[in-house]
This record gives sequence, structure tokens and C-alpha cells, in this order.
Amino acid sequence: MSDAATRALLRALYAPDQLREQLAWFWFNHFNVHQYKSNLRALVGDYEAQLRRHALGKFRDLLVASATHAAMIRYLDNEQNAARRLNENYARELMELHTLGVEGGYSQQDVQELARVLTGVGIARQPDSDEPPRMKPALRRHYVRDGLFEFNPQRHDWEPKTLLGQPLRAEGLAEVDEALDRLARAPATARFITRKIALFLVGDKPPPALLQTLARTFERTDGDIAAVLEALFSAPEFRASLGQRFRDPVHYVLASLRLAHGDAVLPGAEPALGWLQRLAEPLYGRATPDGYPLDAAAWAGSGQMSTRFEIARAIGAGVATAPMPTPREKEMRMAEQSASQRTPPPLAQSAYVRALQPTWSAATRNALAQATSPREWNLLFLASPEFMHG
Repeated sequence: MSDAATRALLRALYAPDQLREQLAWFWFNHFNVHQYKSNLRALVGDYEAQLRRHALGKFRDLLVASATHAAMIRYLDNEQNAARRLNENYARELMELHTLGVEGGYSQQDVQELARVLTGVGIARQPDSDEPPRMKPALRRHYVRDGLFEFNPQRHDWEPKTLLGQPLRAEGLAEVDEALDRLARAPATARFITRKIALFLVGDKPPPALLQTLARTFERTDGDIAAVLEALFSAPEFRASLGQRFRDPVHYVLASLRLAHGDAVLPGAEPALGWLQRLAEPLYGRATPDGYPLDAAAWAGSGQMSTRFEIARAIGAGVATAPMPTPREKEMRMAEQSASQRTPPPLAQSAYVRALQPTWSAATRNALAQATSPREWNLLFLASPEFMHG
């Protein structure tokens, strides 16, 4: 878990393909799993890597990567889902959170039918064994094992099924593929997924005309994420939104560190990971399957702002260049004691800061003008409304 979080943080700071890193975070949040359920902390790094691989590809491939990964199978209990012992957890979230959306037009009957489709999808108990479990010869040809993923036909419901008003014609694992195809290509999925992308990259209230353009692009390109992003970035509504979206904790901390340290490699990820814990958005730490909220109101409370100011003070003083204890008292005491011994990063000289200067409000200009030291200037800038948005 610690290795995965450190790797994700360093990739987000230094990987040359920053768009892929943004989307890797977005898709993990969309197909969320919680590291503290069972032994998922051993799986989150590989799960994130699979989602990153498909982050700019076809949505259907993302859906399959999530649906067939042991992390998702275990997190939403599908390894407990079997014929005559249905567990609907994953089927419900697959439609409500991953594809169609809560208003996507599906029924409770569809949830039950999809749960039946997913029977047999589970985790191999002996993934390294060459021998499949004992079963009737007629079922053996349907058995599939790929790493930790297993489709066990003995647990599968073989009766006919109907999903979203249409019968499914395949059988066995191919039936799962057919159901995922249907969900990935549903018009409701195009609307739900593209709206969520717009919430992430544009802000809380994306214009309806933009949402229509993105949904049409999704349907026309069979869920091509890169094509959807190209349509988004080409839209005047996107350009008008630049600098307006309130940064959630992950993106606030990452933006602060990137600005303060530039190309200098952070010697340790511990301070940043500790700050994300204090800001209530630790990597892999969302317990519920809906992922962290994308709206500004979730992250703009007074407690959140107070903690951000303390983090801005530490980063502005250069404290992020050395590992720090996570308890708040030790962290801030170390920051105060070492501030006089550290050279603060010259944020005022950054090309990014100079480019942002025309957007500063009179209040921000006045506050920065009254700074009595580079450290104080850094704190005030990192805590400014203009930097909180991006």
C-alpha cells in the first residue's frame, strides 16, 4: 500500500504524460476500491496500474479491467456471488456508479439479472496451479483462470437472462462480456461518464451544450476517452473554465509541491501522504464505492481551509523537502524549528506565478504586497483563492 501510494504520488509529480496521470487518478476514483477492506492493500497498486494503462483508451476496456481485477471482485463481494446464492453488491454499483448512473433507466430486476450474469466471476484460490478445480466434463471447457481472476462454471447461473429489456445470447464468461458491452454502449452511460469527466475537468456546473457534445462524441467513437477529451479541450466552454475549478486536496497538494520544487526530486513522499490524510483525501482511502466527491462544496469548509493554510506554510518554508512525522503537533513544531534553517522556494520568480498575476484580485495583491519575508509571501500565495482554483 505504501509503495503504491508513493509511486502514484511521484508519477503525478514527475511523469511526462501528465494527462494520463490526471486520468489515472480520475478512473481509480470512478472505479473506487478501499485499501483497508480485507487484503486489498496488496492489490491497489496493480489495480491502479491496470486502469492507468487504459486511461486514454476505450471506456469498455476500462470497464473490463475493473470488472476482472481481484481488487474490485473482492471489494464488492462478487466472489460470494453464485447461483442460488446471489450477492447483488457489484451488479448494483456496476450500473449505478460505473456505467448507467442512478438515473440510467435500469430496474431492480436488471440488478438481479446482472448479478446472475456475474455468478461464477471470482478469485482463484490456487492461481499458480496448472489444474482446474474438479468439475463435470461438460463444464470444464467453460472454466477460465487468468492470474487471480477466475470464472468457475460450477458457480454460474446457466438459466436464460434478460438485461435492459433485451435477452442475452451468449453463455458462460462470454455472457459477462456481452453484458459489459451492453452497459458500456448504452446512451445513459455516454451521458453519465462524460458528465463526470466534465465535472472533473471543468467544474461543478458544466454547460448543457458541452455535455451534449461530449456524450455524442462518446457514442460516435464507441467510448473513446481520448476523443472525448479532444472534444472537451477544443470547446470554448473549457477555455472559459480555466482557473475556475476549485482544487480538491490531492490536486491542491500536488500543485503546491510541483510549484515549490519544480524539477527537483522530492526525497520522500511521507509529508505529502500525511497531508492528504489530514485533508481527508488519502490515496486509496475512500471507504465507499462512490469515490471522493468532485464538487467544490465537499472541500471548501473552514476546517479544510485551516489545514490548507498550515500545509501552505510548511511548503512555502521548504519543509516538504524532508520527511516529517504525521502527527500534527510534531509536524508543525518541526516546521517552525527548521524554517530558519531552510531556504524557501522562490515562488514569486516562477513563470507560472508571473503568468497568473493578471488574474489576482485586489485583496490578493494587497496581501502579497504586505508580506515581510519570502516565506510569508509563499504562504499567502499558496493560500490565495487564485491558487486554490486551477
